[in-house]
Amino acid sequence: MAPRVPGELTSANGRHRPDAAASPAAGPAAGTATVTAGPGPVARASGLGRAFDGRPILDGLGLDLAPGEFTALIGRSGSGKSTLLRALAGLDPDITGDLQVRVPVAMAFQEPRLVPWKKVLANVALGLRAPAPREAAAAALAEVGLTDRAGAWPLTLSGGEAQRASLARALVREPGLLLLDEPFGALDALTRISMHRLVLRLWAHHQPAVLLVTHDVDEAIALADRVIVLNGGRISYDGRVRAPRPRDRDQPALVALRRRLLSELGVSLEGTI
Repeated sequence: MAPRVPGELTSANGRHRPDAAASPAAGPAAGTATVTAGPGPVARASGLGRAFDGRPILDGLGLDLAPGEFTALIGRSGSGKSTLLRALAGLDPDITGDLQVRVPVAMAFQEPRLVPWKKVLANVALGLRAPAPREAAAAALAEVGLTDRAGAWPLTLSGGEAQRASLARALVREPGLLLLDEPFGALDALTRISMHRLVLRLWAHHQPAVLLVTHDVDEAIALADRVIVLNGGRISYDGRVRAPRPRDRDQPALVALRRRLLSELGVSLEGTI
């Protein structure tokens, strides 16, 4: 096996495979690692570090992501959530430590990042390495309920439609790891609920591992199998959400989990009404 350079994004054979689609301007990251058979995590980080202007954002972080597991990552602003996602997507060459990603990765951002001069179908097919990219893109749009918007310009889409197109663009690449960087943050409450249901349905169908960054504790509890809290560039809490979906937020175990997560985030519940 070739030696790994600290901080290098690697596949199981220890070799970094850059991909043009990993550029934020080009859309979601794709093909950043080689699919490998066998058990084990889809991604593993050990001693991961990243600093900006001398300030550590990730500080010796260790993390395993299991196949098919839906993980939510929460933390205060500046705790390193998006930095970790960018590292997993192969978008940050200055990460230090050991990072192995064993499956193809796709990423959806808070802003849909659709190319405005290409129609929706062309956006989903952009950079897609498939025998029939337009047909695959059309099928992905059908999955997210956007068949009738395939020929639309991105600027004519609603916020929810644009995010569905972004999800289609990520999932058409058949990732083993789907990274979601606050994709619902700019949506209204009703659209967010609809998007939650869509993401859970797509996750159940495609079964990628999912790492969702969110500031919303209730969103994390509603969607995830596992919730991780980042604090000071390290994991301060890592726990399971043991409740069937759909989840009743008033269930005692979930109420207790919510209080624990808010406490980990330094949010006082005194005076709560």
